[in-house]
Amino acid sequence: MRTLLSCSHDLTGGPSFVNPKNLGSPLSSTGSKHDEIDFEFLGNVSGQPYIIHTNIYTQGNGSKEQQFYLWFDPTADFHNYTIHWNPTTVVWYIDGLPIRVFRKYENEGIAYPSKQGMRVYSSLWNADNWATRGGLVKIDWTSAPFIARLRNFRARACKWDGPSSITQCAAATPVNWWTSPIYKQLSNAKLGQLKWVRDNHMIYDYCKDTKRFNGNMPVECSKQQF
Repeated sequence: MRTLLSCSHDLTGGPSFVNPKNLGSPLSSTGSKHDEIDFEFLGNVSGQPYIIHTNIYTQGNGSKEQQFYLWFDPTADFHNYTIHWNPTTVVWYIDGLPIRVFRKYENEGIAYPSKQGMRVYSSLWNADNWATRGGLVKIDWTSAPFIARLRNFRARACKWDGPSSITQCAAATPVNWWTSPIYKQLSNAKLGQLKWVRDNHMIYDYCKDTKRFNGNMPVECSKQQF
């Protein structure tokens, strides 16, 4: 089935949804201790590559950004953007290529999104205080409305029915296909694709930003990433 969602944003009306039958990224729960997994497009200067911004919040704490220049023009055609979230790993994909991995180390005191259900959201929002060249380039509202279109959204998920779902959704059963061993670790082929993306297109990694954290790097940065 083909589905199409359009989001528009202008200066007076704010974000709005047209035919909101299916919504896109990010994934997020609610509250001050919310979990969230982000896939975002940042603004760009004309003629420059588009930037994909990824982040993950666990128990309300984010600051885990990684960014990539896209190797194509995302406005020219539709592409597949996937978040694969299971009990052990979160993987971000673009057209089947893994671009980022966040692994579970809860037993070592590192929070992981495994205790809350999340909803899927899609929106256009004003982030010109930081999104384009660190906030130097502001939105040209004379070009409004700004429109994003999403097609063929597909959610393959474990339904959240409250706290009991924490155990049920993580159970290694045939119904819970996402718990299969093949989804606990990227294959050698996928690791090669991941390396290509990160070697050629990654422009920011919070785990390498020693100045930002004054040398006191997040604990997960010292763990096996992939």
